[in-house]
Amino acid sequence: MEASQGTLPLNTCHVQKLLLIINRLHMLLHSMALGFLFYYRVCFLFQDQENRVSHLLPWLLVFTSEIILSFIWFLGQAYRWRPVSRFVFPERLPEDDKLPAVDVFICTADPIKEPTLEVMNTVLSSMALDYPQEKIHVYLSDDGCSPMTLYGVRKAWEFARWWLPFCRRYKIKNRCPKAYFSALESDDNDFARSSFYMEDKQKIKRKYEAFKEEIETFRKAEAFSRDSITVGDHSSVIEVMQEDIIDDVDNVKMPQLVYVSRERKSSSPHHFKAGALNVLLRVSAVMSNSPYILDLDCDMFCNDPTSARYAMCFHLDPKISSSLSFVQFPQKFHNISKKDIYDSQLRSLFTLQWQGMDGLKGPVLSGTGFYMKRVSLYGNQANEGWTDLLQLREYFGSSNEFIKSLTQNYTSVFFPGRNTLLEEPHLLASCRYETGTKWGQDVGFLYDSVVEDFLTGFILHCNGWNSVFCEPSRPQFLGTATTNLNDVLIQGTRWYSGLFENGISKFCPLIYGSLRMPLLQSLCFAELTYFPLYCLPLWCFATIPQLCLQRGIPLYPKVSDTFFIVFFFIFLSSLSKHLLEVFLTGGTLHNWINEQRIWMMKSTTCDLYGCLDALLKKVGIRQASFLPTDKAEDDEQTLLYQNDKYDFRASNIFIVPMLALLTVNIFCLVVGVYRVILVGDWDKMFIQVALASFIITVNYPIIEGLVIRKDKGRISQSNTTLLHH
Repeated sequence: MEASQGTLPLNTCHVQKLLLIINRLHMLLHSMALGFLFYYRVCFLFQDQENRVSHLLPWLLVFTSEIILSFIWFLGQAYRWRPVSRFVFPERLPEDDKLPAVDVFICTADPIKEPTLEVMNTVLSSMALDYPQEKIHVYLSDDGCSPMTLYGVRKAWEFARWWLPFCRRYKIKNRCPKAYFSALESDDNDFARSSFYMEDKQKIKRKYEAFKEEIETFRKAEAFSRDSITVGDHSSVIEVMQEDIIDDVDNVKMPQLVYVSRERKSSSPHHFKAGALNVLLRVSAVMSNSPYILDLDCDMFCNDPTSARYAMCFHLDPKISSSLSFVQFPQKFHNISKKDIYDSQLRSLFTLQWQGMDGLKGPVLSGTGFYMKRVSLYGNQANEGWTDLLQLREYFGSSNEFIKSLTQNYTSVFFPGRNTLLEEPHLLASCRYETGTKWGQDVGFLYDSVVEDFLTGFILHCNGWNSVFCEPSRPQFLGTATTNLNDVLIQGTRWYSGLFENGISKFCPLIYGSLRMPLLQSLCFAELTYFPLYCLPLWCFATIPQLCLQRGIPLYPKVSDTFFIVFFFIFLSSLSKHLLEVFLTGGTLHNWINEQRIWMMKSTTCDLYGCLDALLKKVGIRQASFLPTDKAEDDEQTLLYQNDKYDFRASNIFIVPMLALLTVNIFCLVVGVYRVILVGDWDKMFIQVALASFIITVNYPIIEGLVIRKDKGRISQSNTTLLHH
């Protein structure tokens, strides 16, 4: 296939040289300071025996915490070794008839937590991509097997016959109906002042309002409330939206839209989202078998219709296409508040770490917003040219039609309207199909972790595949960020449990990865898996120095000691480097403070619970679980979030530890300062006083939520009562 017209490149990659120099200079200076810190700690072992014995336990705890922090810091420097930025030239792509087809995968599981209208907006935006319509095939997986969702798909198909021609006719940029018709979206196309455009817009808006009303009416129906909330055993349901004739609609080209609800049995593992994606991978293979796949979360709508063309600028580049598995776009969100108090945009991840990995062998697979080469998910066996049918069935299952789809010249026998041919997709969506195969192990999205995206991307890199990170100026996809503390911490617990689980499994990046990929790349993966270990040093630094402060036990050098400069430099170096990175990525001082704050909150709660959960699953005490994040909008929560007020209506398992640590710091600071004033040893206790003061200052919103605030998002008195008990 042609990669470009003429000799002009489809994309370019530039190393960010100034940032590279700053990063490496900081690594050198910070590493030297850490070396002096370790020297200071080791020298303690050679002090007089009486002093060493009385202070040994707290000293060892603090030293161990410093080692853990330094270890995580060291791993994280791999991101900063070679940051790059990429630019694409979609106008240089070949003609539309030479572009490859794309299958779009969208997964939903709960019509309550993931409102149907929001899901349908994502479906409609993906159908309206600026790409040859006959080469787009959209598959919606509904693990809830909800009549609400199926009804929504049917109605979305009807509305799409009006919406898609409107978007093409007027070259609409935002092709998500909800976002387009919102007050925030302005008309910035060439037809904005045309009376025909305004008439058409009002006509389509009436159609959209009718579409919304139909879904809302069905939602209120008794059948939905009775049948769709609790998911039991059920057979697979597959429905292809048909070309029904609708009055007043021109003969428009429509992408294929398929509803898929895989078979569910309580006796068979369903493997959460990875299982749903693998069903879509198989079903789509015998229906459309597009060489590339776009995966989207159900709330992550297409904000710009050009993403497929941007991705093809990499996939069709002959210099990198043979080893390129996926193109990852950043996750961005439409409902982020100005100060982003929960760091829901994950600024560090998508504006720093992924760019850094892109300068090595490519970023981590991030769950949504990626265009993947289908064949890369079939394992290395798919490229070995096997002809033994028994070997192929051992890997891919019993479907001869699916095995035929592995060949490059395969043409699907499926045609819309011939429902008898859906027997093969039903077989591929059955519970028994994967039994005795390599699905979820060597083939498809992997099952050994609840963060299937991380593990799948990691193994792809281990198998020799690469990836690239593409971040155009206009966000290609926009999702719905969590806007309350409880959901943020629940989501974090699930992520950190899955990540740490990989770190203590056979897929440990430092062992399994370092043997199969470049060292720096394996360090990046390792930093993600061991990031939850921040909970250990943070709990130590938030308790041990404070308790020692009130008892007069020094754990740090005196202000007059030369080594005081070392500790002060390390503290200042870490904070200032973080602040610089926030500023360089368009953040503000408020963003920096809020990131420090939410990092501390997460480290003391969901990091800890995530590590414990992973350990319990490792020894077989717990089983893996997956709870979808609530995407339903709550006006009260949204108002608090937009006003930058923390919503402390969270579970006690999150609130009580934060209150406990804050109480310890306040009490020990008051007692410790009183004692220091009486004794007069400010010199040797200064760092411990400053540390307690810093923790209290950073966590001021907790004090505010407990003492000052009177709104519904304040900390409940029941939390303080529980703490006293």
